[in-house]
Amino acid sequence: MSIPWHGIFPAVITHFHDDYSLNIPATLRHIDVLLDAGVQGLIMLGTVGENCSQEYHEKLDLLKATVEHVRGRVPVLTGVAEYTTMLACRYAQDAQKIGVDGLMVLPAMVYKSDPRETMAHFRAVACATDLPIMVYNNPPAYGVDITPAMFAELADEPTLVCIKESSDDVRRITDLKNLCGDRYVLFCGVDDLILESIVLGAVGWVSGLVNAFPQESRLLWDLATGGNYAEAVKVYRWFTPLLHLDTHPKLVQYIKLAVAECGLGSELTRPPRLPLVGKEREEILNIIRKAMATRPKSVND
Repeated sequence: MSIPWHGIFPAVITHFHDDYSLNIPATLRHIDVLLDAGVQGLIMLGTVGENCSQEYHEKLDLLKATVEHVRGRVPVLTGVAEYTTMLACRYAQDAQKIGVDGLMVLPAMVYKSDPRETMAHFRAVACATDLPIMVYNNPPAYGVDITPAMFAELADEPTLVCIKESSDDVRRITDLKNLCGDRYVLFCGVDDLILESIVLGAVGWVSGLVNAFPQESRLLWDLATGGNYAEAVKVYRWFTPLLHLDTHPKLVQYIKLAVAECGLGSELTRPPRLPLVGKEREEILNIIRKAMATRPKSVND
């Protein structure tokens, strides 16, 4: 299906059984919760989906089950986060055979490529299939920065359609607009910069906390994109302590703990990620529980 590049695209968590095996039924139930909230797309196997903690065959199994379950109701994208360019190309091709609608491509994992190498990686994956691609730029997490000048150089690759901007510098949206015009669709990839990003021209949101708070995420999105900034700011201020959890190295554990507290699944993550303990756990639980007790009235009603 053609991807309507706008709205909330959850970075969907992956559920596991107690023995750490893949829990596909629980993941599909979670997808239904997100669809019921009115999200516009799904991104499987991103950072929050624990891509790099899964075996190659597990990723394909999860994608196949997701595509069959969603049945074209919204576009399904998959993260492409492999250690080599060759493997990223192979995975993109296998994902296309399964029937995904698009790719969210990351730089090659572990090795910190220079700009020439980075652009060669994205060009190679772009040429491996004809699927539309969201380029995931997250230098704080992955140590590779795709600058606006690099995006201008990559503009001749027709399948590079969208940018998930996660540099933590909201000025990048304006820089990209000024340098590249409307060549790329811009998505916000940092939860606690979403309102600023919408104002500056982002038309989509790849969100992590939507996994735990789908209705509130949709409320914030609708208020902001509808121009009701006064009410959007109120919801944003309530939401921001939660959204900050998306910017920490333990974002997966934090988000999954929020999911568990909200009764939407398990907090279990695959090692090396371990359950939160002690003071850290109590601090994160306090943030989550305070937010749950003070939800915006329009969500509670």
